[in-house]
Amino acid sequence: MNEIKNVLICGIGAIGSIYADKISRYNNQNLKILVDKNRYEKYLKTPKIFNGKELKLNYILPDDTSFKADLIIIATKYDGLTDAINNIKNFVKDDTIILSLLNGVTSEELIAQRYGAKHIIHSYFIGHSAMRNGNNISFDGTGDIVFGVLNPQITDKNYENILKDYFDKVGIDYKIPQDIKRSMWLKFMLNVSSNQTSAILHKTFGQMQQSIKIRQMLKNIMCEVVKLAKVRGVQNTDTMIDEAFKAFDKMCPEGKTSMLQDIEAGRKTEVEIFAGSVIEMGEKYNIPTPYNKFLKEMIEALEEKI
Repeated sequence: MNEIKNVLICGIGAIGSIYADKISRYNNQNLKILVDKNRYEKYLKTPKIFNGKELKLNYILPDDTSFKADLIIIATKYDGLTDAINNIKNFVKDDTIILSLLNGVTSEELIAQRYGAKHIIHSYFIGHSAMRNGNNISFDGTGDIVFGVLNPQITDKNYENILKDYFDKVGIDYKIPQDIKRSMWLKFMLNVSSNQTSAILHKTFGQMQQSIKIRQMLKNIMCEVVKLAKVRGVQNTDTMIDEAFKAFDKMCPEGKTSMLQDIEAGRKTEVEIFAGSVIEMGEKYNIPTPYNKFLKEMIEALEEKI
């Protein structure tokens, strides 16, 4: 493949809607949104509203065989990943690029188990949180897709250039770090600390940024992740906490983390890919994770009413 034309997006929540909007305005004809029958009927009756405007999208069902994607963007929540992996089957061809914008550091491995690592460009979204209220999503435009080939011996390094060219045409902001593995763990650490703390304390980014006590709490949580990153082969971990706080302090003060939005809306959270993953890896490598164990118990208690 020399260029990206046909694109499939799986998941049009807070993050997926950002890119569904951008790509549809560039070339709506070659964009398909993968949904099940229930969501298909739901979105036809009550369309997604992005920044005050209706998203007029082309939906496609999993059993359709008429469309093959050059690029698949998976932007579901973690609890929707298994369905997404199954549902994209008919749209993957030999040179399809798959981007997973899910939080955490495990989704790429799960997708690769089904379709092969040659398809996977590791990636994540970082920026100001999109605010979601039912079918209405608002976003201030501050955000990047960070991506890169993890292993050039398995995944064609030229895929980075093909993706870069497409994003330039569409107007999608992006970054290509020298070390995508370290970058992903840095984002993971930021999510594990700020998302979970905000959900328990019901604090905006600004309220957390201004609190000495909360900042110390975030640092203690980050330390557990840094220890795991070291044993997982992440390089240059000594400066990760300082870099995470720099990113944290750039967050919109009025913004709310996705996990806090989930708690407030009565939705299940992604605690399993944050504290759950940290605890599981801690047990595997014999690294204590008391802060994340506490966070998990507290968030699960908040979820009891959902």
